[in-house]
Amino acid sequence: MRETRRFRSIVSLTAIAAMMAASAPPATFARATSPVGSEPSAADCEKLGFPVANDREDARGSSVVVTAQKRSYAPSPMVGAPPPAPPRPPVPPRPEIVYAPGVVAPGAIMPRPPIAAQDTEKYPGGVSNPIRQVAQEPVSTFSIDVDTAAYANTRRFLSDGRVPPRDAVRVEELINYFDYAYPLPATKAEPFRPFVAVAPSPWSTDRQIIHIGLQGYDIPRDQQPPLNLVFLVDTSGSMWSEDRLPLARKALGTLIDQLDSKDRVSMVAYAGSAGAVLAPTSGKEKLKMRCALGALRSGGSTAGGQGLALAYALAQQNFDPKAVNRVILLTDGDFNVGVSDPRKLKDFVADKRKTGVYLSVYGFGRGNYNDTMMQALAQNGNGTAAYIDSFDEARKLFRDDFSGSLFPIADDVKIQVEFNPAQVSEYRLIGYETRMLNREDFNNDQVDAGEVGSGASVTALYEIARVGAAPSSDPLRYGSARPAAAPSAELAFLKIRYKLPGKPDSVLMQRPITRADVSDSLAAAPESTRWALAVAAFGQKLRGDPWISADFGWPQVIDLAQGARGTDEFGLRAEFVKLARGAGEGKRVNE
Repeated sequence: MRETRRFRSIVSLTAIAAMMAASAPPATFARATSPVGSEPSAADCEKLGFPVANDREDARGSSVVVTAQKRSYAPSPMVGAPPPAPPRPPVPPRPEIVYAPGVVAPGAIMPRPPIAAQDTEKYPGGVSNPIRQVAQEPVSTFSIDVDTAAYANTRRFLSDGRVPPRDAVRVEELINYFDYAYPLPATKAEPFRPFVAVAPSPWSTDRQIIHIGLQGYDIPRDQQPPLNLVFLVDTSGSMWSEDRLPLARKALGTLIDQLDSKDRVSMVAYAGSAGAVLAPTSGKEKLKMRCALGALRSGGSTAGGQGLALAYALAQQNFDPKAVNRVILLTDGDFNVGVSDPRKLKDFVADKRKTGVYLSVYGFGRGNYNDTMMQALAQNGNGTAAYIDSFDEARKLFRDDFSGSLFPIADDVKIQVEFNPAQVSEYRLIGYETRMLNREDFNNDQVDAGEVGSGASVTALYEIARVGAAPSSDPLRYGSARPAAAPSAELAFLKIRYKLPGKPDSVLMQRPITRADVSDSLAAAPESTRWALAVAAFGQKLRGDPWISADFGWPQVIDLAQGARGTDEFGLRAEFVKLARGAGEGKRVNE
């Protein structure tokens, strides 16, 4: 009870007083009629103080009636006049319960929110990386990115029979959606093991691809630190449809299944205002968490900034230096009340990451999805961004990729490649347009970069032109190539810089890229390289990038992918092939 009172006094939310007082003893969970992983019954949730609502449309079709339980009463057949009813004792008045934003009391009537206008989605602009001349710019530096939002979002468009907007297709996120089975590092003391391969470019004559992969150390489950999570759920009116709040509840239910007794979860909902729905709760109290989720309903405007502030305050209140402290935001990104400027929110989460609380962002919905907001929050909050278009994707993120989503093994991971001008004349980084860094940022530990989770991998591709190949631009009349200082066998030199979680100083890892890494033919290249190239070609063609030869069409993309599908345990590569088959048939959005 001391912890519950401390929670109330700090958060100061009368809206949750009734629910906070309803902390049930362990015996209540033993008597629960709902099995773990299933939808909780209304009776179980009422014991815990949470109204579990069922939505139904009323006869007029203009509102949604929310009820806690459905009861029916049928008159008993009687002969003659009924006996007089005995007098009933007076019923004491029930205390008024004020529910938190997003929690709907039984019997409440909510107006159906209007359907959002189509094609108002927002994406951060990003011009494809240009070709660089090694003689002038021999060094390329960028922050890694393990986000996968663009792939699931692209799949959503293609499944709807439409080609996505160009800015919605971030090629590196498409590539990093897949597992490449890179060799695992031996210990977490050195959390990465680099992989390098060089192969002919399948879409450009006289060009080669440098394939760089980083495989993260996979922390065994019994060695993973405890979790201090705050679920921050958008319950505004724009989240009412089945692919938004109902899907978000199912996604969090999958995450709840992975928790154990050492983990703790709090929950915040925000609509026109923000309020706490669940005080810090042990991971073993899964029924209580599911009941809190079941009480959430959408309605009102979107005070996302206020919700973020409350979630961070709650995470900081229960901060554990030995735990992973993280806010998990589920929203369509359509903030429209209070602080809603992506630049201001970016500064806010960038400041909060210094406290050790990370931010993961999961997007939902279509029509008004604000990807610009999602990217601004994730890239500056020391977290990842994903898009959930189906329950299958929710299971992938919160079950199959559970460790990679929540347990960081390295912060501020940067990659820098220096090309040898005696061997390479031009290069182009494929993707990572929003992650480019200055050369001097690589050694500056104050510069923020990407994070990598347990067991996650990172993939990057450079297209290069070797010395002697036809250049993409005319040589300078008054310039000459810088003399080579590296050994002639080296094509480039790879450097990786990272911080162990919670450490202020970075660690340097490096290795040369040599002729020993080169495959003479595409067929001889590793399967992982051929698959990465197929996905990269897919993304570049969707974007309309000018670097893909006109002779390399969708049939060539499909053939390349088919030859590199491998075992495909979960069918993700087969699904990609289907998407590639349908990609050329859609109509580009907003054109």
